[in-house]
Amino acid sequence: MLDTFGMQSQDFVLPEDLALDKVVQEVPSGIEPEHLSFLVSMCGQENVSTDTYARIDRSYGCGMIDSIRLRRHIIENLPDVVVAPRSQAEIEQIIGYCNEHRLPVYIFGGGSSVIRGFEAVKSGISLDMSKHMNRVVAFNELNQTITVEAGMSGPQLEDLLNHAPEKLGAKRRYTCGHFPQSFEYSSVGGWVVTRGAGQNSTYFGKIEDIVMSQEYVTPKGVFKTQDQPRAATGPDFDQLMMGSEGCFGVLTNITLKLFRFQLQNKQRFCFMFKNWDDAWNAYREIMQSEFGYPSVFRLSDPEETEVAMHQYALAGTPADTALKLAGHKPMQKCLLLGYSEGECGFARHIKGKIRSLCLRRGAFNLGPMPVRMWEKGRYKDPYMREDLQDFGVMIDTLECAVTWSNMEKVHQAVREVVHSRPKTICMTHISHAYPQGSNLYFIFIARMNSIKEYLEMQYAILDAIQKSGAAMSHHHGIGKQTAPWLEEQIGTPAMDVVRALKLHFDPFNIMNPGGTLGLDLSEEQKIKSWSMNLED
Repeated sequence: MLDTFGMQSQDFVLPEDLALDKVVQEVPSGIEPEHLSFLVSMCGQENVSTDTYARIDRSYGCGMIDSIRLRRHIIENLPDVVVAPRSQAEIEQIIGYCNEHRLPVYIFGGGSSVIRGFEAVKSGISLDMSKHMNRVVAFNELNQTITVEAGMSGPQLEDLLNHAPEKLGAKRRYTCGHFPQSFEYSSVGGWVVTRGAGQNSTYFGKIEDIVMSQEYVTPKGVFKTQDQPRAATGPDFDQLMMGSEGCFGVLTNITLKLFRFQLQNKQRFCFMFKNWDDAWNAYREIMQSEFGYPSVFRLSDPEETEVAMHQYALAGTPADTALKLAGHKPMQKCLLLGYSEGECGFARHIKGKIRSLCLRRGAFNLGPMPVRMWEKGRYKDPYMREDLQDFGVMIDTLECAVTWSNMEKVHQAVREVVHSRPKTICMTHISHAYPQGSNLYFIFIARMNSIKEYLEMQYAILDAIQKSGAAMSHHHGIGKQTAPWLEEQIGTPAMDVVRALKLHFDPFNIMNPGGTLGLDLSEEQKIKSWSMNLED
């Protein structure tokens, strides 16, 4: 960053803004007294709050636009009240009441959304699922499934499963296999309603591959899918409901498939390729060779690889010298890392096949150490975003999904947009793979202080993703951020189905209104200029 931005070491001595000042601004609640009385009578005074800080916390997520606004004390789009229901029965009563009185309802799980997923642009009520709705409903070791309430956090779930003999009376230890980078703060319900992906999805699958059944409380009543491994009983209602982002109803509990917890069988690998074309084609060949899939499977493009050389303590080492002697050049070489897991023989088999294929394609074997470094920092690295903002440096991410035949077009198009702004870093990696394609995950870093400038770049990248034929999101979801692009992405006939489902489940549009999933877009959203009036 010093080189790219023309900064000096002393620029990182005195921060521009540590953003540690207290939230002292009071924003009055607009909730009518009779509505507040109903909520208190239903859930108890201790579970109902009109406190400004609580309302901010339940409306602002973890996206860059959230962080920028908070640093500038821009407080907007708050719910009038935060309610923590204690049971599905209470949720049914609340949704029925809100539907009768036309009160907007937003749903808060873990708060890790980066797409303005639960921002309360129409005020109303925020349902906090994290406080009470985080229990185990059922555990079935014979079926290898668990049913949990939607507010359960990722760490809570994984701790229960890893210690299933002690905590669930099981014979084995288990895992859900779903580890998004937001794992520490994300909720199971959030994974489902956004179609999330964990970093091990190449082996375990995205959340839509892990869900067995779901239950929702909607303004039209309770909607529950069947708990079956597969069925030919018409359309798949699990797939219709996943990705609904709170627009159809409140997800209350989910039944998930489980996997045996066999951490001791993990087989790490890391290889360096001489160029991007060789690297992603080897990556593709691994996914199409039908010998099985690795778990973590991550390929960095040349620009990200240069950063990774420092992150994973490779720069200046004997391995770095050996790479140079072998013809691996800066801003050309590409790092592939990951690991296989599962049954011991299977995990070793996958690693062996990957090793053979990579070496045949001229890759340099770097061993397991860089993978261990990645594991050490995979949940810590995002915190650097806040530290760097203290010094006027912004980091943000956008991701998409591509077919192999469209890989190069999308990769080039987005990088061209980012680099059209001078002195801007654009790192890219693949981290979720399939025989037919993968995701592309873009990280852009810039010295930037303007909300308008930031949003202009974000919108330009989203335009480039769509025009180059990629899916607008692989796992972040749509929310209110990407909503203006959705209809053009999926087509009007498909969007009409979304509208029909919305009308069926939520005829008065009380569930997550304000543009989510491309529904009820504001005029600013329609012209893709929402919040650009926030320039300070």
